[in-house]
Amino acid sequence: MNGLHLTADLRDCAARTAALTDIDALRTLCLEAVREAGLTPVGELFHRFPGAGGGTGVVLLAESHLAVHTWPELGAVTLDVYVCNFGADNTHRAHTLMNHLHAHFAPARAERHALERGTGA
Repeated sequence: MNGLHLTADLRDCAARTAALTDIDALRTLCLEAVREAGLTPVGELFHRFPGAGGGTGVVLLAESHLAVHTWPELGAVTLDVYVCNFGADNTHRAHTLMNHLHAHFAPARAERHALERGTGA
């Protein structure tokens, strides 16, 4: 079950991106980023919250998952990318996906973490 779990908390994101408030734009962004990274989508669910229009999106991957949560009223986004490395090393693909999404939201501030999973005995 060796894998890589990447997270990012993005703050003061570019207000110009429709993906902060438009669930269809968020879905399109996520699916394009997944494919560009060379990962394989096998399912998806996107939900828009009433009011300020934030959303949550999850793309199930053959390699594991992507989760995105937006808070337009705060200009904030959280990203969660997990890939397993069973059968192939997907580390580069995970970083490519995270970097694509990070660049799209263009935050003024970001906190990112990487956790190697399943490496213990």
